[in-house]
Amino acid sequence: MSELVKQATEQIPQLVRAEMRLAAAEMKDKGRHAGFGAGLFGGSGLVALYGVGALLAGGIAALALALPVWAAALIVGAVLLVVAGVLGLLGRRQVRQANPPVPEQAIESTHQDVTEIKERARR
Repeated sequence: MSELVKQATEQIPQLVRAEMRLAAAEMKDKGRHAGFGAGLFGGSGLVALYGVGALLAGGIAALALALPVWAAALIVGAVLLVVAGVLGLLGRRQVRQANPPVPEQAIESTHQDVTEIKERARR
């Protein structure tokens, strides 16, 4: 029994440090996904702003000039809005991968370690 206690006192700090490293690595990965997703959302907003500007220019050109000028501006604006939509969807996917911001693997591994220690202590 004393040997088991000695092993436990030596191994538990190592186990805790390993679990903390795993949690830190997992949080870093989730943070990277959240940051990348936020950047894509920002890009989506910027491209949408350009799209609105192009659509406004197209509306002005439609009133002032002949059909080909405003049609071209409307087509460019529509394409920019489609690009903004795609960037927004990609950003949402990245943010979803980062949620919830909890080190799930580290928690599960810790639960398994605690269960294993309890079972061995009973023996």
